[in-house]
Amino acid sequence: MASPHRPIRKAVLPVAGLGTRFLPATKAVPKEMLTVVDRPVIQHVVDEALAAGIEHLVFVTGRNKAVIEDHFDSQFELEWTLQDRGKERELEKLRAEMPKPGQTSFTRQQAPLGLGHAVWCARNIVGDEPFALLLPDMLHLADTPCLADMITAYNACGGNHIAVSPVPEDQTQNYGIVGVKDASAPVSEITAMIEKPKPGTAPSNLHITGRYILQPEIFSILADQERGAGNEIQLTDAMIKLQHEQSFHAVRFDGTIYDCGSKMGFLLANVAYALEREDLADTFRAELKKFI
Repeated sequence: MASPHRPIRKAVLPVAGLGTRFLPATKAVPKEMLTVVDRPVIQHVVDEALAAGIEHLVFVTGRNKAVIEDHFDSQFELEWTLQDRGKERELEKLRAEMPKPGQTSFTRQQAPLGLGHAVWCARNIVGDEPFALLLPDMLHLADTPCLADMITAYNACGGNHIAVSPVPEDQTQNYGIVGVKDASAPVSEITAMIEKPKPGTAPSNLHITGRYILQPEIFSILADQERGAGNEIQLTDAMIKLQHEQSFHAVRFDGTIYDCGSKMGFLLANVAYALEREDLADTFRAELKKFI
């Protein structure tokens, strides 16, 4: 039976950040193009979106991010060289992973005004329909793509959805936290949203993990949103306003999350994703044991 709710066809990926925590590596290479094993971080997130059925990818970029656009385009010289050298397997893989014509859009965030502003920059491409938002720093590793589970929940409930995962109680002040009606349920209505609550004041230990499904009314709120924490336009502030008019549900993610915006998260992601690879796992595990 078809869902009565408008389908989630588009995903917004904000990739305008400077990546200062990875300097000097990110002086010339966008942080989203740093590789986890042999795929750029942004490619892993795109894989998740496409596996969930997303039809159109909207990248919100900034200066010196043209290489991201090039990555998702065909490269005649490379393809010709692979074909000339008889590397048909590599060529076939490149072509299979190439987005279809018209499946990607790129728009600029000219000023670093925060996540809320980045989302607002995608408004004309997204249009008047619900959309997914995936933060490219956050890799979600699980048997089922996180966004796929969220779309299943959206098809059942409608409204807005946020992926959440538990963190230790003494770390809640480091995250955006939600309160829910039933903290043990896989999907539960959100009762509160707080950005980095003071110690001891968090409504739960469920933190926002960087995956959202949002209704287009968020754009009109962001258009007039005042700057908040860090003197930036905060998405959480806009969602709190939208919650007065529409439902928000938390979708619990039970896999493992790697924050590739931090050096430790990036290193752990490389280990975890390598151990998931049939062609690498056994040898890599044996080599790791030599270091331990």
